[in-house]
Parts: sequence; structure tokens; C-alpha cells
Amino acid sequence: MQSLIRYSVTFLGIAFVSAMAHAQAEYECVIQPRQILEIRSPVDGLIQRVHVDRGQTVRRGQLLATLDDSVERVAAEGARHRAGMLGAVQAGESRVTATSRKLERVQELIASKFLSAQALDDAQNEKRLAEAELVEARDARRLAEIEFNRQSAIIQLKSVRSPVNGVVIERLLNTGELSEAGVGRRPILKLAEIDVLHVEVLLPAEAWSQVKVGLAGEVQPAIGGGTHRARVAVVDRILDAGSGTFGVRLELPNPGHAIPAGTRCRLRLEGVDVPARRSAAPSTARP
Repeated sequence: MQSLIRYSVTFLGIAFVSAMAHAQAEYECVIQPRQILEIRSPVDGLIQRVHVDRGQTVRRGQLLATLDDSVERVAAEGARHRAGMLGAVQAGESRVTATSRKLERVQELIASKFLSAQALDDAQNEKRLAEAELVEARDARRLAEIEFNRQSAIIQLKSVRSPVNGVVIERLLNTGELSEAGVGRRPILKLAEIDVLHVEVLLPAEAWSQVKVGLAGEVQPAIGGGTHRARVAVVDRILDAGSGTFGVRLELPNPGHAIPAGTRCRLRLEGVDVPARRSAAPSTARP
């Protein structure tokens, strides 16, 4: 009977230690958007319309805002008209044809000794001038085509489109306000990409040799519940000697945006059993 009691106590002790080890293998983490983007116009302009608002889901390529492009459209129409004008080119071609025939007749008359060599020089110069005018007319038409393409590109820049699938987290400018290009200028919108989330965690330095890119983990968000599979995408190569930790980032698929970003979570990594440091909680600041 005493042997049975000792066996039971030993078994319970082992089970308790195993459970504690499992609990210690859980780490505090933070779920963040994959990236946060400040959406600005690449050119200065007056905002004609902002097509989305805070909380709205957007897709890659979706129109977010439109800037006034009336001046550019007038300039593009003028360039398009000039590019289609054939009068100068046709006139130049006619002059080249006429001067070529004249040169042939002069050469025949000189061969018959009816004209002097000066007449041949004049005919040749006249033909060269006609050819130069034709080249100039064709160049002007080509420049008009290039100007039309340039104005068309500027018009496209006045339509601000989403570079990613995401959600609008802030709208900073509205219709009638001036959008300015350049870093440091006030953006029109802020987007968060949340189709895939980043799970940031600080692990004890002793676990560094156990954590590799591709390692699977289970994430339990504080809000939303459930357990979700994630994989290690980044392992810091430099440890923090002060706290004895290193950073790890996991990528967490988020179909349907069911998992909220900006929340704390609990993480278990397969094969990692080093106890967590209670002071090693990752920051909740956005990336």
C-alpha cells in the first residue's frame, strides 16, 4: 500500500512538473498589422474627393482619392491634337518630292550644258532644306506625342490607389484640402495591412538555439479567442544582453480579418521549452 502511495505521489509530481513546464513554455506576445502605410499623393493638388473612410476595407488597386486634374486634361488634349496634326509633315514631304524632281532636271540640263554648276548647288541646297524641314515637322509631332503621354501620366498620378489589401485606420485630409507630396507632409489616409499579421515576441536568450525560421507556433489572442497557427519569419541575430532576450516575429494568416491587430496574445512554440522571463513582454507599439 505504501509503495502504491509513493508511486502515486511520484506520478502526480511528474505530472505537476510537466504541467508547469508546459505553462512556462507560454510567452507573452503582441499581434500587430503586417505594415502601416501613410498614403500620400505623389504630386501636389487639390483633393477633389476621398472615396473611403475610417474602418473601410480596401483592395489593392482600389481608388482611394482623386485630385483635381482639369489643367492637366486641357494640356493633354492640346498635346494630343498637335500629335495628330499632319499638315506640316505632309507639306514637308511635298517639298522634298518637288525639290528632288527639280534637282534631277537641273542635273539633266547641266549634262546638256544648258545650266552652270551654280544652278546645281542651288538645287541641292534647296533639297537639303526641304529634308531638314520635314525632319523638324516629324520631330514636332513626336514631341507632341511625348507631351501627351507625360500629361496622361500626371493625370494618372492624380488618382491615388491602394498599394495593398488592407483597412483604413485614419482619414486625415478631406475634399477641398491641399494634398502635398513628399516625406513629412500630411498624408491623406493611413492604411493597415491585416491579411497577414505579425506576432512579435521576446524570448529568453537560452531559447535562441531552439528557434529557427519556419518553426510553427500556436497563438492565442487576448481578444477574439481561439488558437491560431503561425510560423516564425524573423529571428534576431543579436541578443539584448541587458534583458537576456531576443526578438522573434511570426507571420499569422488572418483570413476574413477575424483576428484583431493591436492586441496581446499568448504563444507556444513547438519544441521550445525554456521558461519565459516575466519582464520580457514585447512592446505594443506599432511597427
